[in-house]
Amino acid sequence: MASSSFLAVSLIVLSVLLLPMHAASQNDVASTICKKTRNPSFCFNVLKSAGTTDLKGLATFTLNLAHDKVAETRALAQSLTSKAADPKLKERYATCAELYDNAAGDIEDGKVNLGEGDYNGVNIKAFAAMTEAGDCLDSFAQPPKDPSALSGNGKTVEDICSIILVIANLLLGRV
Repeated sequence: MASSSFLAVSLIVLSVLLLPMHAASQNDVASTICKKTRNPSFCFNVLKSAGTTDLKGLATFTLNLAHDKVAETRALAQSLTSKAADPKLKERYATCAELYDNAAGDIEDGKVNLGEGDYNGVNIKAFAAMTEAGDCLDSFAQPPKDPSALSGNGKTVEDICSIILVIANLLLGRV
């Protein structure tokens, strides 16, 4: 009886001692990744909700997040294309819809690459999706300005892809 009480107390003490180390480890992982991204505060918020510190798990989480945001942005661009009265905006929205369609394919390919352990492929595909989002954003550098949420969504896609790039580089041992 006394030995089981000792074991229970030992387990409680051990779990209390290890708890802060796990929290520090989670912060260390986020710090290692986020300080190398284009938007560290955004990165910290994203990784806080990931529920894991495992790099492959974080890659899966951020690829899924990128997929959802790209799909949302593509749908928005398609909707704006059909509603735009200004021919220049209509053309830009149509181009953005194509770019986000390509980005969606890149993210899907990145997921496949991750599953195969091809972290360089993940890196290449995340960079391609980030570039396509940037190309859409760049198309609005000249008037008329985009009054929609498309630009904000595009920046979010770039920020998520920036996180994926860092994670892929960590998986490759480059960072």
